[in-house]
Amino acid sequence: MKAKGLIVGVAMIVSGAARGETLGDAIALAYDTNPTLLARRATLRATDEGYVQAQAGFRPTASVQGTLTTDENNETFGQPYAGNYQTSGAGITLTQPIYTGGRVSSQVTAAQATILAGRETLRATEQTVLQAVIGAYVDTRRDEQDVAIAEENVGLLERQLTESRARFGVGEITRTDVAETESRVAAARAQLSSTRAQLATSQAEYTAVVGQVPGKLAPEPPLAKLLPDSLEAAFGAATANNPQVRQQDYAEQASAAKVAAAKAQTRPSVSVQASLGYAGGVYGISSPFVNYGHAVAATATATVPLFTGGLTSSQVRAAAETDNADRIGIETIRRQVMFQVSQAWNQLLAARANLTAIETEVSAANIAFEGTRQEARVGLRTTLDVLITEQDLSNAQLALVGARHDEYLAGAALLVAMGGLEAKDLTQGLTLYDPSRNFKRVTHLPGWTPWDPAIAAVDRIGAPSVVQRPPPGPVISADGDGPIKVSLARFAVNCRIVRGRLSKDSQSRSRCQDDPSQCRNKTPPNRPWKRSWLRSGASSPRKIRRWIQGRSTAPQRPPP
Repeated sequence: MKAKGLIVGVAMIVSGAARGETLGDAIALAYDTNPTLLARRATLRATDEGYVQAQAGFRPTASVQGTLTTDENNETFGQPYAGNYQTSGAGITLTQPIYTGGRVSSQVTAAQATILAGRETLRATEQTVLQAVIGAYVDTRRDEQDVAIAEENVGLLERQLTESRARFGVGEITRTDVAETESRVAAARAQLSSTRAQLATSQAEYTAVVGQVPGKLAPEPPLAKLLPDSLEAAFGAATANNPQVRQQDYAEQASAAKVAAAKAQTRPSVSVQASLGYAGGVYGISSPFVNYGHAVAATATATVPLFTGGLTSSQVRAAAETDNADRIGIETIRRQVMFQVSQAWNQLLAARANLTAIETEVSAANIAFEGTRQEARVGLRTTLDVLITEQDLSNAQLALVGARHDEYLAGAALLVAMGGLEAKDLTQGLTLYDPSRNFKRVTHLPGWTPWDPAIAAVDRIGAPSVVQRPPPGPVISADGDGPIKVSLARFAVNCRIVRGRLSKDSQSRSRCQDDPSQCRNKTPPNRPWKRSWLRSGASSPRKIRRWIQGRSTAPQRPPP
């Protein structure tokens, strides 16, 4: 039975190796089984519960209480008596908050922003895992090619050693020439052993990241269609799509909502309470469940905080400073991301230039080796010359494999910095994890009441709201081709639309001056900031960026 299982396992491995494994297969497997990614998804599902817990502040609470009392005494007020006193009771209490000063609404807003920040953290984790999968995949492919080159080098040198020994036997070369060839063969065998060890290490890393032993790996698909054509386009994509920037933005919104929740403690709150109770029991009767009576009560309570010993004001100041730190953190993260994009872009350019140069080197080294070997056969070159050119060719081939590896990893690093490394772009037929499904599920579980929207609308007066950013998307090339849209390009289109609207407003004002009946009591909105950049001629992404950089810094929030 064990032998049969072993045969089946070997057959599965052989069939997997024969079928081949693509980068898309590795990404799909890691996307579904990587423990780091699964743990982050579980953490996000736990974060979704924070919204339900915050929403519970709008809903009523009910409690049931029951009592049973037995009182046995031999004397009361100095008068002896015999007997006992047993009572029982039961009641239900219902409490419904009407207005919390915006505290619960702010807590709901903070929970929403925290969930959105958690989704961006999940995106960042997905990109980190995908980058690790790509790294392990191309590392394994590189080492496999290095082993193949090293094996070919050993075989070539062994044939050269056989030829050298034959020529030494007929007196064409000396013993020194044979010893030089033997030395190169030993060095090539040692390099082959080291290369195989490196391949085993890369395969182990692949197994740890992907979840299975690598089979016969197919060439990785090109990333050119996902990469931008200019550094400006990369900057625009990173500003709009990078999960770290988006996560910090939502974190700041959550802290701002917590400031509002702290301030809500200074406002009045209103709640209503209703209770229904039953009680029974009579002196001298052994049963506590007789002579029951009931009582019904309804209470409306309004609470106005007057003095908390400085606790509330301290909490407000602490929350405001936390919000300031998070708001400053947005700029910190943005600068870090811009540096990462610039670094990844320059590394990609260097890798591409290095790849082009090494391809030329390999071509030249191949011609030099073939020529030197032919010349050595007719006595124009020595054995050492052949060995040197052969070593140069082997080194160039290894460098070419490494350059292709580095160029691919540089492209993946640029996509990560831009926030554009998505599983859906690298594999087909993959069922993507949708974090909103769990959120919808938990928010529709039992616990809500029909009057939740009304209570929330009353309590939301003066409370902040979450400004949800548009969903992330890849970037297009500088000429605008491709499926990706750059934020600056969209902004330029909006600029042209607004420019047309302002032009129509100007025409309407002219008609209004000529014929007041056409005014319809409508005044064009005053948008001086739009007119300023419209007059500047900022109609393209590059001009808009220059105009923004030439303006003063973005308006800051007033100090708390």
